[in-house]
Amino acid sequence: LSELEALMERMKRLQEDKEDEEASQEEMATRFEKEKKESLLVISGGISAFPIQFPFDDEIVSTDVSRYIEDPGFGYKDFARRGEDHLPTFRAQDYTWENHGFSLVNRLYSDIGHLLDEKFRMVYNLTYNTMATHEDVDTTTLRRALFNYVHCMYGIRYDDYDYGEVNQLLERSLKVYIKTVTCYPERTTKRMYDSYWRQFKHSEKVHVNLLLMEARMQAELLYALRAITRHLT
Repeated sequence: LSELEALMERMKRLQEDKEDEEASQEEMATRFEKEKKESLLVISGGISAFPIQFPFDDEIVSTDVSRYIEDPGFGYKDFARRGEDHLPTFRAQDYTWENHGFSLVNRLYSDIGHLLDEKFRMVYNLTYNTMATHEDVDTTTLRRALFNYVHCMYGIRYDDYDYGEVNQLLERSLKVYIKTVTCYPERTTKRMYDSYWRQFKHSEKVHVNLLLMEARMQAELLYALRAITRHLT
């Protein structure tokens, strides 16, 4: 099977499995912890602790972004150290964008919550219902896996989501690309962009990038707004 056909087959199989039997809460929690720990092993720029080679291993770009920012030392850091047994988890149902963050940010800055919420929803729901040459395809499962994997990298867990879907839909090389774009965008290269989902249209792959960026922004907002809420209470 081609990469595209294999991905569509996995999506179809996931839907069938979901209809036959749902994973228990304990199983879903275990799968999240596994995915969360594994995300710490993913190194941006093409090097990974996974025992596989990626087509862009030799193309690590160190871009000088100091002229664009006031603090050159400011950047992404993993939310926990590798090797730790108990990694912190931000349980989404305890502080969600819809129920908590949206109303707080509107209090702090009038109407900005509506603008942010519209932006998040538009990018998340954007679809042509296509996958490369295939039409009338429901891409909800794939879009949700991309969005939730970014939040998983930030330690955010959704209790009603089965993180086994992430491992089935997102190949390891794609996870490296996701972490690079999300956490170290200045290291992203065209070769990395070209290396995944080769049969997909540029518009579809650009949508992936938009989805990753919006997921990261929402994750950062959730942490910041939760901290402000705790301070206020």
